[in-house]
Amino acid sequence: MSGADSVDESQLKGLSKYFNSTTNRGRANVAKATYAVFGVIALYFTLKPKAKK
Repeated sequence: MSGADSVDESQLKGLSKYFNSTTNRGRANVAKATYAVFGVIALYFTLKPKAKK
């Protein structure tokens, strides 16, 4: 599925060290971040005060 199977993780720098599409750990971190963003958006709309008429 990913492009290169033999990726040297020591060469990854910055955010690509944690969020990349070549390692399983990086792909899992992308998925976790996506779920976290959707969770924060859902909490915002759930907890925001209702508009008064």
